[in-house]
Amino acid sequence: MDQPIKILIVEDEMIIAANMSLQLTALGYEVTGIMLKGEDALEHIKQNEPDIILLDIHLKGELTGIETAHIIQQDANIPIIYVTANADEAHFNEAKTTNPYAFISKPFKKLDLQRAIELTVNRFQLEKELEASTEKDKTFPYILSDCIFVRHHEKMVKVNIKDILYIEAERNYCRIHCHTREYLLATTLKDMDDKLPNHHFIRVHRSFIVNLCQIDEIATSHIVISKKAIPISTESKKQLLQYIQKV
Repeated sequence: MDQPIKILIVEDEMIIAANMSLQLTALGYEVTGIMLKGEDALEHIKQNEPDIILLDIHLKGELTGIETAHIIQQDANIPIIYVTANADEAHFNEAKTTNPYAFISKPFKKLDLQRAIELTVNRFQLEKELEASTEKDKTFPYILSDCIFVRHHEKMVKVNIKDILYIEAERNYCRIHCHTREYLLATTLKDMDDKLPNHHFIRVHRSFIVNLCQIDEIATSHIVISKKAIPISTESKKQLLQYIQKV
């Protein structure tokens, strides 16, 4: 018999957390614990690695839910579902940088919880299958001076470097964004950064590599490519401006 999916609840409102735990247990899931603070969740994960984490964005401890997610993802690949009562646009965009599998708004119904978890399980299984299918060929993607060959639907597809807008990290994967389509690769952003020609691309954030030729705007803390606002670190912005001045 298959083991039940193990879920950690990180929620600082105990009544909500207890209710969530009861609902999850009724649905057949195993709750590994209820943590009120992000710091406690980090310790819990070291001892009891869950399959999924239900994480409140607004925690009352020293760490926010988003900060907790970033720390978790440094060492573990655990799907995160955010739970929030009122995520404004700024917090929502910040939360997206951790690539959550779903968002659940409070107050929520049992069906909302069930569907979010089922979708998360399905997506995570698909990613595992993709990883297994590409494990046999570690040489992908093939990166040449003016193009990249990627595996797409069991075929090798040529992607011209000039057509790439930006590349986004999704845990142990990368998603190449072009004007008309996207490609998901089973490789890390660091590996891509090491292989890509640096006269075309620059890593502007831990989750983004951008095509220098596709940048439309440079703002204080972000750049814009094809109407997509991409965060940029202070050091990366300095490097970008130095490169532009040389061109």
